[in-house]
Amino acid sequence: MKLKTLIAALGLGLATVAVPAPAFAKDAPVYTGTFSNTAVSGYDTVAYFTQGKPVKGSTEFRTTYNGAEWRFASAANLAKFRANPGRYAPQYGGYCAWAVSQGYTASGDPTVWKVVGGKLYLNYNQEIGAKWSKNIPGFIRAGDANWPKVLG
Repeated sequence: MKLKTLIAALGLGLATVAVPAPAFAKDAPVYTGTFSNTAVSGYDTVAYFTQGKPVKGSTEFRTTYNGAEWRFASAANLAKFRANPGRYAPQYGGYCAWAVSQGYTASGDPTVWKVVGGKLYLNYNQEIGAKWSKNIPGFIRAGDANWPKVLG
């Protein structure tokens, strides 16, 4: 009887031990979606600057930067990115530029984009992109002030 009581007491004692959960930032520094580790949905960020349009990247030409996988349409674009990733990576980690200007994060759509002042910005969708376009300098100032605090 005493052995059962001791085992039960030990079991209850162990059940109430608090184990701290690991601390995580609210959002990763690069937007990749929930079930992916691919930045910009696999689009080639160099192509926005060299071709003036979104171009899908390939798993053949990829690298890791800021904890995410980045894909490119060619070896030349991969080399350009590797030489200067800060030049080609989208601002705010690829999160929606308008959302960051408002103090939170939302996914960035690689088909809703603008290059402003030599920097790539993505937005959530066409409607938000149009809203962002009405005051780009103001939203960039606000986004810059909020970034990276909005990550949590």
